[in-house]
Amino acid sequence: MQAYYDARETLPADERERRLFQRLPAALAQASARAPSIARQLGDIDPASLDSRQALALVPVLRKSELLQVQHAARIARAGDAADAERLRVFGGFSAIGWGEARRVYASPGPIYEPEGPRPDYWGFARALHAAGVRPGMLVHNCFSYHFTPAGSMMETAAHALGCTVFPGGVGQTEQQVRAMADLAPQAYTGTPSFLRIILEKADEMGVALPSLTRALFSGEAYPPSLQAWFRARGIQGFQAYGSADLGMVAFETSAREGLVANEDLILEIVRPGTGQPVPDGEVGELVVTTLNADYPLLRFGTGDLSARMPGASPCGRTNLRIRGWLGRADQTTKVRGMFVHPEQIAQVLERHPEIGRARLVVSGEAGHDIMTLRVEAGAALDTGAVADTVREQTKLRAVIEVVASGALPNDGKVIEDVRRYD
Repeated sequence: MQAYYDARETLPADERERRLFQRLPAALAQASARAPSIARQLGDIDPASLDSRQALALVPVLRKSELLQVQHAARIARAGDAADAERLRVFGGFSAIGWGEARRVYASPGPIYEPEGPRPDYWGFARALHAAGVRPGMLVHNCFSYHFTPAGSMMETAAHALGCTVFPGGVGQTEQQVRAMADLAPQAYTGTPSFLRIILEKADEMGVALPSLTRALFSGEAYPPSLQAWFRARGIQGFQAYGSADLGMVAFETSAREGLVANEDLILEIVRPGTGQPVPDGEVGELVVTTLNADYPLLRFGTGDLSARMPGASPCGRTNLRIRGWLGRADQTTKVRGMFVHPEQIAQVLERHPEIGRARLVVSGEAGHDIMTLRVEAGAALDTGAVADTVREQTKLRAVIEVVASGALPNDGKVIEDVRRYD
């Protein structure tokens, strides 16, 4: 049985990096020609200069909320312009393909619209299915939705790329799912872990055995060790993959069970929430992805999800960088005394005071009596009065400055922590 999906998975790390940044300038130059929003994001930056992570970090991060705003504005501005290309009107100038070139178009909450191009395994999940043990000739029971969002197509196109047959189970109709599994005997399942558990528990109630099912690729939900053990006791090896409708498959679990290995066709960064500044390896931050998808190129796309880069290569032999998986949300905006406070504002405080290491704004008190405390890792000589003035300048609110020892703040990516009581 072939251990790896392709030879790229075991490339030396420096060779992979060289190849990615060799491809990036040409991909961005091509994207800029048909996706004007990519050109606007680049501004005066020459795509040819983006030949390293240090150079890439100079490009502004595009966050999901901005993508939504740009798409919405484009649909309003171009609503009556029938002559305009649909890819500009619907996708806000981020897509290089439009009607006729795209096979399907999907809608994520917002709504944000995403195109699906015609190439095989468009979303990149075949690599994750392969790592989960799915092989040519298997039947895959796909319980992701086939409506509005691309999850169903993500798994179906991946299974087809591997040479598998797919049963489009979709969601709901638990008893019918059990009957189909009993009749068709699929070897693999794709969907959320919670729905497969519901199906298996329903099968127990019905007195139906499903011994053929031995592999599963999960996404869309957490997959903790307790749930791994539950499926393992049923004879099912389940693996998880992390992705989104914007980016496709980002990272996937392997037999090593140590973090998630990044996909081969993207550049993954971890940045300090509210900024575009990469953090040191091991520190929790926002996951930012640059995809080399020529149809829907996204440059430094801020997912809003927190994760951290893991050191070294996976014991499974795959050499791409690894992340710890989903660790929460980066958007920690909160309202204090009627004013919104954003992580970006705390980042600006740190930029003004480089003698501060890590920082966390803690909002405490009871409803109507908010207290802001900025806890900072710094030396005793820090001018806390000056820092307090900067906080007030940035947020229009007063804060207590509390100096703590280096390493005292948790490494969890939180910039703003709301501990107020509302009872």
